[in-house]
Amino acid sequence: MLLRRVLFAAISGLVVSCHATGEIASSAGVPIAFENAQLDASVAQPPAVIAVAVTEEAKEPQPVCPSGMLLVDGDYCPDVEQTCLEWMDPPGPYQHFRCKRYQQPATCKGARKHERFCIDERERTEDNSDVPRNHMSWTSAQSLCRSDGARLCMTREWQFACEGEEMRPYPYGWERDSSTCNADISKGLGRVGSLVDHRAPASAHPNCVSAFGVHDMAGNVDEWATIDGAPKGVREVMKGSWWMPGRNSCRSAQGGHGAMYGGTESGARCCADPLH
Repeated sequence: MLLRRVLFAAISGLVVSCHATGEIASSAGVPIAFENAQLDASVAQPPAVIAVAVTEEAKEPQPVCPSGMLLVDGDYCPDVEQTCLEWMDPPGPYQHFRCKRYQQPATCKGARKHERFCIDERERTEDNSDVPRNHMSWTSAQSLCRSDGARLCMTREWQFACEGEEMRPYPYGWERDSSTCNADISKGLGRVGSLVDHRAPASAHPNCVSAFGVHDMAGNVDEWATIDGAPKGVREVMKGSWWMPGRNSCRSAQGGHGAMYGGTESGARCCADPLH
């Protein structure tokens, strides 16, 4: 008589190893018991078959936001106090226009409000280009966003995506850096109604990014947004400023242009509700 151990494991994609204890340990750590079988040399015995079924479905994570957008989820401060410690410009009409350095931290002067929405990671660009769109009015920017199932951002959404829960004055922090974003260009600007185009590609300033990962929220092109609850003619504002030496802070806004204005410096960024 010949003593043999016979085992046939039908396991798809599963590696098994034999142990002297009389068990088979799968890669999942689950032992499978088996018995020694005595086979008579004169009688052909079919091998015992032990089948193990492994059924694991790999589930793909579902996107929370439309393509090209990022999720902003957190507690927003509607009323924030940001104190400038050092101004950039000499005494005159613009001496309190650009802040070099802010006091840290900022102060929230009321209750925070939870916000959850999606926003474009980058400014909307020209077709087949990395350069942001311009000559966008509030009306045309709204139409552009709606054509993609999105909308223009409300000012509270835009500001929160820019400053984060930390309430940063600038998307990248507390101290102004003219090289971080496409801003503070003072030469070759042209004149009102005939501005020289200084737009930079969306990928040109990788450090011009907010805590939520949103790019170019200071400088490059102004971005249209809508003030909550404001009437027509007042609700349309531009956020972020453009390449000239402007405020370029998360809370500043340019109003007064109306819904139909679309200049060399005016672009677009969209928001949307999360997919789930």
